Amino acid sequence: MLKALDSVKVERQAVETLRHVLADVPEIELFEIQAAPDQPDSSIDFIVRLSFNGQRRTIVAEVKSSGQPRHVQSALFQLQRYVEGHEESVVPIVVAPYLSESARALCTESNVGFLDFEGNAHIKFPGFYFSREVAGKPPAERRELRSLFKPKSGQVMRTMLRDPARQWRVADLARESLVSIGHVSNVRNSLLDRKWAEVSDGGLFLSDPDELLDTWREAYVPPAGERRAFYTTLHGGAFEAALRECGTALASDGVAILSSFSAANWLAPYARTGTHYFYADQEGVDRMRKLLKLSTATRGENVVVTELDDFGLFHDAVEPTDGIHCTSPVQTYLDLYASGDRGREAAEHLRQERLRWQK
Repeated sequence: MLKALDSVKVERQAVETLRHVLADVPEIELFEIQAAPDQPDSSIDFIVRLSFNGQRRTIVAEVKSSGQPRHVQSALFQLQRYVEGHEESVVPIVVAPYLSESARALCTESNVGFLDFEGNAHIKFPGFYFSREVAGKPPAERRELRSLFKPKSGQVMRTMLRDPARQWRVADLARESLVSIGHVSNVRNSLLDRKWAEVSDGGLFLSDPDELLDTWREAYVPPAGERRAFYTTLHGGAFEAALRECGTALASDGVAILSSFSAANWLAPYARTGTHYFYADQEGVDRMRKLLKLSTATRGENVVVTELDDFGLFHDAVEPTDGIHCTSPVQTYLDLYASGDRGREAAEHLRQERLRWQK
């Protein structure tokens, strides 16, 4: 049962939303909507008694103020407990402000109806079937996803995606990803809420890395920084030799790593471009200008460098061959996917080659 004031408001809106849906069906006559008894053994929030074509039906609803999959799973357990404890035939449904596609799938797999305030609904009983899904996400959900994938959180998730099956203690994950324990704890809770992760005796691990990556790519915002355009006269073997020299002092004299299509050419070659892409810090840009013979270009650039505001993605850079430093496969995938149709083709090729995890 919901107790907090905000949750009571959600429950009231749930009642009105369901009332509105049922009112649009001429064959339905509502008898009553009543709150479930506020008792320790009561596992639902409200009951709807109605008549459909002269047949009496009872809908029992469990309301959650969060529609994340972990909370929906809890609601499903509560509804199952209620159904098993009553002889009366009832129609169970889960109601929340917003139910993601994954949350709705959980309900469907459990033969439980659902309803959210955005218009997604699935309610059925003998002779009656109502189903509707709406595109897009509400602003609050989009804000939450953008917050989830901010740079520090991204460091945690890229660390886990290196080996999704690895089990992590919070302190170890914080140390490895170079973020605070408090931040790791927040990411942990978000991953568990969405059922992208689970906890075993050994710690936290990713149970659905593909769903995590799919959601991340849709909410992805490229790293913040100053875009700088250059031109180099070096090509082919001469450019590669200079690039390897540029990489030899990666830690001590500035950081510059290949990104996007340029990183993908070393990780999983697919689509070549005439432009080289890098992420760098200020010292890395200075080093590149000297070793790669870069000159400033107002147009016709063939080297594009993003001088980053946050250096976290340098931490999981990879070295596919001696002297060549690239963004990680996960970061490269996200950058490619965000770069348009051609980039998405290259991204999916990279995913098949480097980001396939054992189920």
